[in-house]
Amino acid sequence: MEPVYKKVLLKLSGEALAAGKGFGLDFDKVLEVCKSVKEVVDMGVEVAIVVGGGNFWRGREGGGMDRTRADHMGMLATVINSLALADALEQLDVPVRVQTAIEMKEIAEKYIRNKAVRHLEKGRVVIFGCGTGNPFFTTDTAAALRAAEIDADVIFKATNVDGVYDSDPKINKNAKKFDELSFIDVLNKGLHVMDSTAASLCMDNNIPILVFNLNDPNNIVKAVKGEKNGTIVK
Repeated sequence: MEPVYKKVLLKLSGEALAAGKGFGLDFDKVLEVCKSVKEVVDMGVEVAIVVGGGNFWRGREGGGMDRTRADHMGMLATVINSLALADALEQLDVPVRVQTAIEMKEIAEKYIRNKAVRHLEKGRVVIFGCGTGNPFFTTDTAAALRAAEIDADVIFKATNVDGVYDSDPKINKNAKKFDELSFIDVLNKGLHVMDSTAASLCMDNNIPILVFNLNDPNNIVKAVKGEKNGTIVK
């Protein structure tokens, strides 16, 4: 089956890479995710990745810490995850580049939009670390911003749930799952797809978001092929 998307931005949560451990990295899980990314790349699809850092640190949970400093710590956590993903992809012979919004030239390229686009055109996976490089913005917002900058067809938000519900399905067994939503629905109903800044940015730039479960990394491949999977917001 031919892919229905030619350029995708994959948003991975840090927690998903911990595979239920709650903290740190499960390298078997990282490799499993990267095998699906490789399959997508082999189909000729351009793939960029934004990864969170919640498996190591969340800025908003920094207690009495200064929020700006706490967010900077969270950005560093995303770089750990970015390097782990890059290593796994290289083990699978997938060409990859890590670009960071905060310069750390000894371990990654500085984010430059045109350079990122060129890497993608050459079949390289580009992993964006450090979020937007600014405090008070989430990695969801970073995903929306980078998707707009590279002109991605869609954002794949791979999470620990199989779509968007009207309430938390872990708490409410009668929670209703949506197959399709509009951005206005997401914003008006306060649904936890992405934060409101990210959702607004996607709405303004006509970038659909597909939310699906990463427990089965093959869902990434299914999503690229257009198979019914999770919840689409557009």
